[in-house]
Amino acid sequence: MAKDPRVTNIEDLPGPKSKGEMEEWKMPYEEYCKKIFDVGNEHTKPTALKGVKWLSCTMYIFTPHSVANLAELGAECVKIEMPRMGDAMRHTSPFNECYLYPLHDTRPMTGTGLGFTNANPNKYFITMDYHIPEMVEIFYGLVKKFDGLTELYRPGTLDKWKMSYRYLSEINPRFIYVWGGGFGYGPKIFGGSYDILGQAHAGLASVTGMHEFMGGHCTKHSNWVIDWQSGNMITASILAAIHHRRKTGLGTMIEFSQVQVPTRMLGYTTTMYGKFGIVRQRWGNWDTQLAVHGIILCGKSDFPDAENPQDKFCARYAMVSAFQDADFKELCAITGMSHLYEKYRAHKDRVEGEAQVEIYGALERWAADKSRSQVCKVLNDAGLLAEPVRNDRETYESPHYRERGTVRWLDDPLFGDMLLQAGYSCGHMEKTPRRINWHWRPVGADNKKIYHDMLGIPLSKIKEWYDKAYI
Repeated sequence: MAKDPRVTNIEDLPGPKSKGEMEEWKMPYEEYCKKIFDVGNEHTKPTALKGVKWLSCTMYIFTPHSVANLAELGAECVKIEMPRMGDAMRHTSPFNECYLYPLHDTRPMTGTGLGFTNANPNKYFITMDYHIPEMVEIFYGLVKKFDGLTELYRPGTLDKWKMSYRYLSEINPRFIYVWGGGFGYGPKIFGGSYDILGQAHAGLASVTGMHEFMGGHCTKHSNWVIDWQSGNMITASILAAIHHRRKTGLGTMIEFSQVQVPTRMLGYTTTMYGKFGIVRQRWGNWDTQLAVHGIILCGKSDFPDAENPQDKFCARYAMVSAFQDADFKELCAITGMSHLYEKYRAHKDRVEGEAQVEIYGALERWAADKSRSQVCKVLNDAGLLAEPVRNDRETYESPHYRERGTVRWLDDPLFGDMLLQAGYSCGHMEKTPRRINWHWRPVGADNKKIYHDMLGIPLSKIKEWYDKAYI
């Protein structure tokens, strides 16, 4: 029936539909954001991936992280580890110092190292020896009940064991299968990979660090940036595959090469070489496209009497940005570099390599008798952008991160208070926010829950498997 043009409903009009909505519209934007995101109360809201079940046959960082993203969004994720030993990453910790006990009930004096941190929250942990034919059948039983799997064994390993996509898709046609590894198919198909290899192989390390004439060399990022970014990109592919399955009813296979990820992060590098034959150079703490827009070394530490050497010796760096003509003029005026403004008035002139060497050198000489806080205050008072380069303690103490809930304490059910960021550093979601329930659990902690409660296997059989080290 055609709508009567003489009738107007409030629902059809623009603007608020109720008094409560009108009050929200009047609210300052920041207050509105605080209200709808309600930091700290994520557990009172639903989860986006409730009902999704995912298997994780993964180790180290990037493939476990891809599944952790799903778990933080509410998927039920089960990690399958080697009996007694667990993921190899459990046995790593910064300088072999920090461990949380126990690793497993048969190894009470062995703990899980903090290298395991942030890649395995909210997962359930079971153990299984894939080499035992009886356990392969149990694995097939899990496949029938789950939506997908992520694995990282050498290419063809699970295929040899009849546990790869082409076998599992016959058991469950809706199954989504992810292989994540070093190189993927191609000339180096069996080449293993680590984050550092990815940074080196794809050219990322070649453009990181200062020039040798500045006392630098090509540099590996201290953190495993390729691993963490690889996990995020796999998760995006999984979510796309889930959406595709809702339309078609069919699963799919995803093949992911870790060493390809740095190429995505290199911006104009490849295109510049292809078009002009120019090989990109490294440019350290400065920027190849903007000047001034970099990090400088100041002469004094903000914490000269601190016991921690990171505070005492390293709290001397500041980020400075003044690439707009007016900002560069102001920077030169307050630092006594007016002659450089006259020399490099136009951005196209000061962004040249030789100009940057001269400009940043002059800035560091100006900052040689100042702390980074003094440098930032002088520049901020002049309306310029400048920030201290913070360490993790300062990040933890930052009111900005505290208010947004980026860094927070978790009362872990097993390990007590744990300070973490994990999913809380991934932005806010109003309706279905990420949340952390627990950070990790001991090896095989959920064998009973999965084998008995989910699959209905008798406890006597589970004990038999345990005694035989099948699980």
